[in-house]
Amino acid sequence: MSETTSDAALRERAAKVIPGGMYGHLNAAIFAPGYPQFFVRGEGCRQWDADGREYVDLMCSWGPVILGHRHPRVEQAAAAQRAAGDCLNGPGPVMVELAELMVDLIPSADWVMFSKNGTDATTQALMVARAATGRTKVLVAHGAYHGADPWCTPSLSGTTPNERADLIEYPYNDLAGAEEAAARAEGDVAAIIVTPFKHDSFEDQEMVDPVFARGVRALADRIGAALVIDDVRAGFRLDLRGTWEPYGVRPDLTAWSKAMANGYAIAAVTGVDALRGPAQTLYSTGSFWFSAVPMAAARATIETLREIDGPALMERAGTRLREGLAAQAAAHGFTIRQTGPVQIPWLSFAGDATLDKGMYFSAACLREGVYLHPWHNWFLSAAHTDADIDRALAGTDAAFTALRAKFGAD
Repeated sequence: MSETTSDAALRERAAKVIPGGMYGHLNAAIFAPGYPQFFVRGEGCRQWDADGREYVDLMCSWGPVILGHRHPRVEQAAAAQRAAGDCLNGPGPVMVELAELMVDLIPSADWVMFSKNGTDATTQALMVARAATGRTKVLVAHGAYHGADPWCTPSLSGTTPNERADLIEYPYNDLAGAEEAAARAEGDVAAIIVTPFKHDSFEDQEMVDPVFARGVRALADRIGAALVIDDVRAGFRLDLRGTWEPYGVRPDLTAWSKAMANGYAIAAVTGVDALRGPAQTLYSTGSFWFSAVPMAAARATIETLREIDGPALMERAGTRLREGLAAQAAAHGFTIRQTGPVQIPWLSFAGDATLDKGMYFSAACLREGVYLHPWHNWFLSAAHTDADIDRALAGTDAAFTALRAKFGAD
């Protein structure tokens, strides 16, 4: 990237006042070469970087944007609440209204507790489970991501193994493995936490086996543990009622965040009535957890998704994208794998263990005005129209051409 760009100038300034200039999952330095770090505007399913380049956004800000950037109804609701007050001495009435909406919508929800981030929600859910059972151990799928906190992210610098000492791993979609992990805990399992599909980074995504989903529900019941669904990433994109609802599997606790307020910072835990009392015993709070503006945005977002059948719109867009990419890859002589739900897709190249092709392809897409990611799943929104997907596919077709010129056909 040229040193004369606005992005480069901002990176240089950031390096002086922010450790490393940037950190966390939005650090463009760990993506393919050429990724911009700073963005100045979003509209619908488009974003513009600090140098004014426009992109069809297939990451949706890594999941939070589900109706499109600056959705009018959401922005109007947020602005009206902001004019009245946001961070007050107590929550606004909108907190009750949002909780009522979620309890009405989600069959497994008898109550709701709010916070700010997905990590807050998964942590809070496990606190409820431990308070309810008096136990310590949690069963977790190997490699699963449940947030950025010492208990759930082993690669974090500055943490110790003891902070994960109460986790027992099992292989995703392996019911026998989950059973064996429970046996190792010797009656001390407080919760089984599981993502609704396997969405680990750097790996092909894996849809849940309904037999596994029903099996871990039965296992939790048999050992007296809480079943916790981490719906932070998938929530509201696949099924507004909860991602495992189509399988007839209802969790005891569910963690929500990302898409529930179309980009406003909010998270939630929903739970069954049997866990209401233990939830009430927690001291779980934050200075900004009860801010009214994100709650107003969440209410408007969820109501809109329900009215327009948002998951169906995203499924249509995702199917169009998946079919188009499959046709292009075949035409250019590449073997690809498209995994995960079409609303939360990922593309990988056969035999590309080092991600050389994936990194080159994503960088080529970027040059064509299509923002996707080489090793993390993508996200579709209800703002992606047929025309937007066709525009994205024009960019990916050019990227496949560049990829063939670089690597040759398979």
